[in-house]
Amino acid sequence: MAESGPGAAAPRDEAAEEPEGGGRRWGAQHAGARELAELYSPGKRLQEWISVILCFSLICFNFYNLLFYLRLEHTPSVLVGIFAGVITADFLSGLFHWGADTWGSVELPIVGKAFIRPFREHHIDPTAITRHDFIETNGDNCFMTLVPLANMAYKFVSFSPEALCESCPWDCYVFALIIFITMTNQIHKWSHTYFGLPRWVVFLQDWHIILPRKHHRIHHVSPHETYFCITTGWLNYPLEKIRFWRCLENIIQGLTGEKPRADDMKWAQKIK
Repeated sequence: MAESGPGAAAPRDEAAEEPEGGGRRWGAQHAGARELAELYSPGKRLQEWISVILCFSLICFNFYNLLFYLRLEHTPSVLVGIFAGVITADFLSGLFHWGADTWGSVELPIVGKAFIRPFREHHIDPTAITRHDFIETNGDNCFMTLVPLANMAYKFVSFSPEALCESCPWDCYVFALIIFITMTNQIHKWSHTYFGLPRWVVFLQDWHIILPRKHHRIHHVSPHETYFCITTGWLNYPLEKIRFWRCLENIIQGLTGEKPRADDMKWAQKIK
């Protein structure tokens, strides 16, 4: 089911959209987008490869052990745990997305080029993510889940069978949380892909089980100040209604004097 829109996938050399007022070209031809894309380094690529390999190895190990200790009487608490894990992942995706979108700079040591750069690129070239392969798309999220995955694996090799059986519902919550955090960027990529998606992905989007395409387009209206949750998007509306992100921004700006999204605007305004 094809749709058109500002987030629709497009070839790298396709003419980019002209913003109101002219002077800059959005997409891959934008001056800031070109400069940010060039900052993707071989060292960053290596970190992503290692993160993906370790992450999915630990996921397989932990999933096997979870199935081994799962019992029928755990079913109600496991279902609640999985649902809670998805909700928590959606909130954390919004919190991290909001933080990286709103604060910090590409010039910051280590984290700037490694983790903030992709967020700046994404706002001026939203379809860049659709041109990223599996490693570049998911490497950072895999990196973030390594510690909890390793901790869970340690439990499985060091705790008694009785203790593992008792903690199984909690472990299912943590595992669901980890899985959805790991897949958040892939889900985000799908929300920008308007052609060639598998039918099962479109089904999940249409039923709002994962982030839908039309829903995510709300975030990509400049100045990108709302709808930050990008795993399922379930929390976007309630958080917007209580002005959650604006309240946090007002508190931080009042305490530090820093203006939200100042670095984001700097890159968006580049013309050469």
